Amino acid sequence: MSSPDATAATAAFRAARDFLLDNAHSPEAAHAGFSWPDVGDHFNWAVDWFDAIATGNDRIALHVVDEDGSETRVTYDEMRRRSNRVANWLTGLGVGHGDAVMLMLGNRVELWEAMLAILKIGAVILPTSVVLGADDLLERVERADIRAILADPVDAAKFDGIAGGFERVVVGGERPGWHSFADAADADDAAPGVVVASDDPAIVYFTSGTTSRPKMVVHTHVSYPVGHLSTTYWIGVRPGDVHMTISAPGWGKHAWSLFFAPWIAEATIFVYNYARFDAARLVEQLDRNAVNTFCAPPTVWRMLIQADLEKRPRALRELLSAGEPLNPEVIDTIQRWWGLQIRDGYGQTELTAVIGNTPGVAVKPGAMGRPLPGNDIVLIDPLTGRIGDEGEICLPTAPIRPLNLMPGYLGEPERTARVDHDGYYHTSDVAVRDAAGQLTFVGRTDDVFKASDFKVSPFEVESILLTHPAVAEAGVVGAPDAVRLNIVKAYVSLAASWEASAETARAILAHAREHMPPYMRVRRVEFFELPKTISGKIRRVELREREVAAADAGERVTTEWRESDFPDLKG
Repeated sequence: MSSPDATAATAAFRAARDFLLDNAHSPEAAHAGFSWPDVGDHFNWAVDWFDAIATGNDRIALHVVDEDGSETRVTYDEMRRRSNRVANWLTGLGVGHGDAVMLMLGNRVELWEAMLAILKIGAVILPTSVVLGADDLLERVERADIRAILADPVDAAKFDGIAGGFERVVVGGERPGWHSFADAADADDAAPGVVVASDDPAIVYFTSGTTSRPKMVVHTHVSYPVGHLSTTYWIGVRPGDVHMTISAPGWGKHAWSLFFAPWIAEATIFVYNYARFDAARLVEQLDRNAVNTFCAPPTVWRMLIQADLEKRPRALRELLSAGEPLNPEVIDTIQRWWGLQIRDGYGQTELTAVIGNTPGVAVKPGAMGRPLPGNDIVLIDPLTGRIGDEGEICLPTAPIRPLNLMPGYLGEPERTARVDHDGYYHTSDVAVRDAAGQLTFVGRTDDVFKASDFKVSPFEVESILLTHPAVAEAGVVGAPDAVRLNIVKAYVSLAASWEASAETARAILAHAREHMPPYMRVRRVEFFELPKTISGKIRRVELREREVAAADAGERVTTEWRESDFPDLKG
């Protein structure tokens, strides 16, 4: 059953989508002419958009290939009917409007069925990473007031010690005391007939854990489903395309690029599941399955570079990166090999894509692009509060609040107020804008540090380090120093065939000496497995804490190399 204003809402959504498709290579016109569609007071994207385009549609909506070669294809109409069955089955278990449903599933077909189903009955999706342990899960279950959990047999065992009145559903097997998701196949495939308010909660994401207590980001039936029109524009995905994103469920980018955006465009979502990353096999899958648009985190792009895979997959048209800024060296190498530019974009779990390099526009090395349609960006100096060409990335919330911005953090109004105040949403990310309006990422407000009274951007230093063949990845922080305030320290993950030796350390420090000004220059290096969030972002906070602890103890980190260890590099 559609909502009372469903026909008008679907038409408004389609018109906005089609405007962006028609202006795919005209970002100025798209930004000037786009306005968020008015979908009314009762909009359910899973019904009013997905089901509307899926009914009778035999185009492939989802194609999943596993490492053993097995694969599953599901058409749009099959996905509509499957998700209706799951929705009605969950209703029979007592899951209803407003109830929180935790999904602890990998990239398997049932995940997409369940996400659509939960939206259709007005319940709330809580995507959860499969890497979490029992203690993390207990906190999430208690904080989110979980009504039901869906997990595969391996992860279901993590809930054995967690008490509660929630329904337990095992996916892909059987488990004593748990319902079997397979039983949903016997349910009625009629539309469940639940009407939701557009501002009802639809999805809640736990942030990736850069703080001790993850925030719970709430999105409504509008802020993510409609807000991802901007993401669809950034990706450049078109009707009939095959789109692939490397992403694990449990963080916002999965919903961005493996749920909402491709299905907004009426494209096919392609997933390749593997236990261990193999660059050659990934490129083979891109080619064999005629993937048109492909997005991967910076780590994957760097690993592809290391594998020297110069032959371009045949159908690729758009390449993207997200999670954290991609270094120019990687972009240049892929362009030289494949003749395509990797386009960076920017957003947060709290937002959709708000800044991006868009299709057909030349990428400025290192830049993340311009504001996307529907988004206005201002840069505010964190110290003075003045708006200018360098500062914290902020979105005006007055006189009109951005449609694609979260309502807030669940149950934490004080935390919400710290980022949403004085007429702006504050991202805590710093950028600089050039004369052409291009925005370049500088760093997190708490990542940027001073050395010898100069401001140092870790990202800028890391980008230069990556031009050395020994460096696969790097995390740069300030190591406390009594004279300079901070010394620039680099934690380096080495490329294949390079050894963690004095010789390698000297080569990297010499490279920094040659290519960086004195205030920015790396003076200490350590070979280290970089700590990361589940979304692939380097946890520089852990690295900083390690340096502060050593400084407070008056000790040198015994596994690091310093410029002073090499007489020819002194000065």
